[in-house]
Parts: sequence; C-alpha cells; structure tokens
Amino acid sequence: MFADRAKITIRSGKGGDGHVSFRRELYVPNGGPDGGNGGRGGDVIFEVDKGLNALTDYRHKRKYAAENGQEGGKKRCHGADGKDIILKVPEGTVIKEAASGKVIADMSGENKRQVVLKGGRGGKGNMNYATATMQVPKYAQPGQPSQELEVMLELKVIADVGLIGFPNVGKSTLLTRVSNARPQIANYHFTTINPHLGVVDLEGCDGFVIADIPGLIEGASEGVGLGHQFLRHIERTRVLIHLVDAASTEGRDPIDDIYKINKELEAYDPKLMERPQVIAANKTDMIYSEDEDPVERIRQEFEPQGIRVFSISAATGKGLKELLYYVKSLLDKIDKEPVIFEQEFFPEDVLITENLPYTVKQDEEDEHLFYIEGPKIEKMLGYTNLDSEKGFSFFQKFLRESGILADLEAAGIEEGDTVRMYGFDFDYYK
Repeated sequence: MFADRAKITIRSGKGGDGHVSFRRELYVPNGGPDGGNGGRGGDVIFEVDKGLNALTDYRHKRKYAAENGQEGGKKRCHGADGKDIILKVPEGTVIKEAASGKVIADMSGENKRQVVLKGGRGGKGNMNYATATMQVPKYAQPGQPSQELEVMLELKVIADVGLIGFPNVGKSTLLTRVSNARPQIANYHFTTINPHLGVVDLEGCDGFVIADIPGLIEGASEGVGLGHQFLRHIERTRVLIHLVDAASTEGRDPIDDIYKINKELEAYDPKLMERPQVIAANKTDMIYSEDEDPVERIRQEFEPQGIRVFSISAATGKGLKELLYYVKSLLDKIDKEPVIFEQEFFPEDVLITENLPYTVKQDEEDEHLFYIEGPKIEKMLGYTNLDSEKGFSFFQKFLRESGILADLEAAGIEEGDTVRMYGFDFDYYK
C-alpha cells in the first residue's frame, strides 16, 4: 500500500552531566577540581533521499531517538557527544506537529536537510566553578534534558500538473498516453489508489511532470471515498487538468461533475481555485448523439469564465497535442518554484510555555546589576545559541513572552542596566 502519511515520536539526546572530581596525585596534597564537562546530546535530523518515494519505513517503527551525551569524567575528560539520528524521507515530505497540525519543516526545494530537534547541551564539570573564594566546588551542572515531539509526516508529491476528476474518467489512460508512467488501468472505480507521476516530453520545448491524482467524489473534502486521502498532493501542482467524461458513459452530467469537483477543491483549500485550470473533455470517441455536441455545451459554460476547454480522446490520442502545448504555455507564465510550506511551529517555543520556575533579583551591592536564574533559564540556554542571529531573536522573544521582561521592570530595571544569567551578560534597552 502507498504510504503517504505516518505519525511518529522523535526525541533528541539528553546532554551528559558535568562531573565532580578532584586531582589525586602524589606530592600534590591539595589538588584542585578536575571534573570534565558532559557531552552534547544528539540532534534529530530529517534528510531528503532521492531514492525514496513513500513513507513506508515509518509505518512499522514509530519511535526514534538520538543518543544521549556521556557524562564528563575525571582529569578534565569531556564526555562523548551523542550521535545524531538522521531520518531519511522522500522529497516533498512535510513535517507537522501532530497536535496542532502546524508545519515544522517542508523537505522540498532547497531544503534537503533540517535539524528538527536539538540535543541538550552538556553540563559543566566542577573544574569550571573554581574561584578565589570557592576553591573546592563540590557541584557540577547537569546536562540539559532531551526534547520529545510527536510529528505527522505527510508526503505531497511534487508535480507541475495535476490530473483531477471523478473516478473512471480516463486519467490513468491519459497519463499512459502522454508520459512514461504505466499505472494500472481497469474499468471500475478507484483503479488508481496511488498518485502516479509521469514525465511529458514535448518536441521543441522542455517537458513537465504530470501527476494522476486518484479519483475524487462528492464529499471528498469531508473524508468520503478514497479521494480525500490524496487531495494534499494537488497542493504542490501549478496547473490543473480537469478531466471529464464528455460522453456521459456512466450517466453523469459532465458540467455537474466539474462543479462538484471544484467545490471539493475549494472546501479543502480555497487557494486551489486560484490555480490555472484547463478542462479536457475526454471520451469524445464514444459520443454518438447527433442532436447536441456535449463538448460545445461545456465550452459555452466554462470558456466565458476564462477556462479553456479541449476536446480529446485519451484512448485514440485525439486532441492531446494541442492540450499539452497549451498547458506548457501556462506553466511558462507561472513561477517555476514548487509550492513550499512555510514553518509555522518552532520546537523551541515549547520552552516559552513550559511552566518551570525562575527568579529575578537585583544585586545587593550594585543597583544596576540584575540576576535571572532558575530551571527555566537553564533549559532555554541549553537549546539556544545566543551567538547566532536566529538564536538571539528567539532569546528576545523568550524573555518577552515568558514574562521575564515584565518581572525585570517590576524589580526596577532601567535602560543601560546589566542583566546576568549563568555567565551571559546583556544590557537592558527597551
């Protein structure tokens, strides 16, 4: 079975604890602290693998964890860093936070590799805490805890053109006729249960990738039938070919069919109706009525709306050349970059809402110096690189949204005063 969705739990590695130890050497009666730092926990990394076309591997195993960092050792020995875990996914996979459905990463376009969860920073050993007044520190910093997240993986195929329409209108036959794809074809509904991709080669110009989206039915956007499972694949396409049974071989009205399918597209995502759409009136080789031309009736209905209608027969090849060159002309007018979904969920933001304690206090001797301490601050520092622009931007957001800035102002901080937290100093400015 084609696997285009999977729900998994991922966990980064915990940072190793710092070590407490002291030098014990002959003729050195008072050896100083020599406890080493803990190793960094491993990251959870997603990486595109061009050889994959489904999420099958993630159907059987649901939990993935990076290695924890090792504890620091004696004689200033640092603990080993935990190994990262690299999860391979097909190009076009969208990673979402399972509870909210918000996008964490879209493995498409230039984004071939992304760290989704960072491992915890290793704790500092007691060798880091020796001072003139504290020469025998008997404590060390614990490693930062791991991060865990349940994510939904969704594969949205990357194609220039999507074939849409009711079941059994000839989409698979058309794909076979115009491309190198060879989907299974039979005369019953839902023959196609997987999206198929094919490359269309055109003489005198570049080709394009076309996808056969499994048949949609009325109510698909609400979960009726099989088609709703594949609506997500249409989101990547830049042009839609709406295939319709012009001969009404199954007794349905082709115009009514078009309106019903478009209604389902709009219900799923209104932006889909902004995509250029072309109507391909198929099965014209099976039209026997001499009273009325059903293709002309479709043209009169939709061409005034700006939608071109082509009379084709996927079985005989009639009209396909004109259809494909017109679709190519539409593609040439549209941005060639695939649809990329912007990041909406940032795993670091969980640190803002986590209910961990912290304290804000003013120095007793220097009224212009303030301290922020506590587990909430330690955890934030463990996952944030304050030297990077992105990390410092998150740090500012963290202070604002967690209420720490408000607490500093309540404590009497003024512009230009210094804030210190675990070795990091910054000046306060509004």
